[in-house]
Amino acid sequence: MKARGFPYLIATVFLACLVVVGCSKPPNDAQITSDIQVKINADSGLQGKQLGVQAENGTVTLSGTVDNDAQREAAARYASSEAGVKQVVNNLVVGPQQTAQATLPSSPASKKRRESQKAKEDESASTNNSKQMADQTPPPAPPPAPTPAVAAAPSAPATPPPPPLPQKVTIPSGTALTVRLVDTIDSEKNQTGDSFHSTLNNPLTINGDVVVPSGCDVQGHLANVKSAGKFAGQSVVVLQLDSITSGGQTYNIQTDQYTKQGSSRGKNTAEKVGAGAGIGAIIGAIAGGGKGAAIGAAAGGGLGGGIQAATKGQQIKLPSETVLNFSLQAPLTVVATTAGPDSGRPKLNSNQ
Repeated sequence: MKARGFPYLIATVFLACLVVVGCSKPPNDAQITSDIQVKINADSGLQGKQLGVQAENGTVTLSGTVDNDAQREAAARYASSEAGVKQVVNNLVVGPQQTAQATLPSSPASKKRRESQKAKEDESASTNNSKQMADQTPPPAPPPAPTPAVAAAPSAPATPPPPPLPQKVTIPSGTALTVRLVDTIDSEKNQTGDSFHSTLNNPLTINGDVVVPSGCDVQGHLANVKSAGKFAGQSVVVLQLDSITSGGQTYNIQTDQYTKQGSSRGKNTAEKVGAGAGIGAIIGAIAGGGKGAAIGAAAGGGLGGGIQAATKGQQIKLPSETVLNFSLQAPLTVVATTAGPDSGRPKLNSNQ
């Protein structure tokens, strides 16, 4: 019984050895590459990444681009955990996804396999593109219908450029101001401190450019007024400008004074009054003295008064439209403007 079972024991041991030898046979490079690629594709963080896996004689080379270091290390772990892998060369790059894989050193055999595979893929893609273009080519479009002639629309007028922004300018001291009176000034009627109204007769310019146009309102006051007395004295009128209005703005100004004096008849009047008294005395003597002398004196006084009334001091009267000349005593800064209310009005002679 024992001798009969011995051959069966030997056969069983031999089969077991064959199984062990078959199981211990290392996997080939293609199997290693495929298994690692499956593990990488199963990782949710590495799905969709174009990662290259190459196995050759137990050395696995990883290539491509990942988003971070954690993904790079995970791919390396998958490769190193594969049976038959002796070494992992991790060439994965952390950064933006790149369409082209990094060039890795490889053996001539693997390089030839990649070139053959790429040629097949290019040929297949070219065939598919040609077929799609043939299927999608639209029929030729009919010729366009002739367009009826349409009269050309008149071109719109060009939009004028916007006006330049207003600029501030400074009129220097000493500049002449010629004004034309609106109010009448009379030394018998006006008092010191009265105001008067006038307009600018000539525009103010700087380097030939108008900055304050003619016709602008100019206000002033009477700095001094004296009326000639009945028997002596001299009439005097002193004017000074205070402000000017241009472009809707009023500016205070400082000018010199315009002075005009009337002629004095004081001494001539006294002499004539004295002569009148002498004539009265003569008349009184002729009348017989006493009461007659008093009558003569009164008559002489009346005669002298009549002469004075005819020859009293000259009053000053400046009627409306009189042109007067002043000059600035301090610089004047204004916003330049060219159009005024009196732009087209003829100017009067400034020497009037």
